[in-house]
Amino acid sequence: MESTTLTESSIVVAAEHLTSTEVDGESVILDLEGGIYYGLNPTGARIWSEIQEPVTVQEIVSAITSEYDVREEKCLEDITSLLTDLRKNELIKIN
Repeated sequence: MESTTLTESSIVVAAEHLTSTEVDGESVILDLEGGIYYGLNPTGARIWSEIQEPVTVQEIVSAITSEYDVREEKCLEDITSLLTDLRKNELIKIN
């Protein structure tokens, strides 16, 4: 597992060994290597759509705060938490 520290300037992208689809506003992600399904709520699905191409954490925060009524600090905290979980499950790459 990567040990890169996650910061606002970290570049994040979905791992290549995954496929995903949207179902009723939520994302369902299939890990093709492990054969495991993951689900994301609508906000998580929105973040997932942002990371299909390399993007900085700050760019994700900016996109989410422009669409949702959330303070930037809280948004950053929540996004960092989600990205940390996604990294633990090897669903994203961080540079």
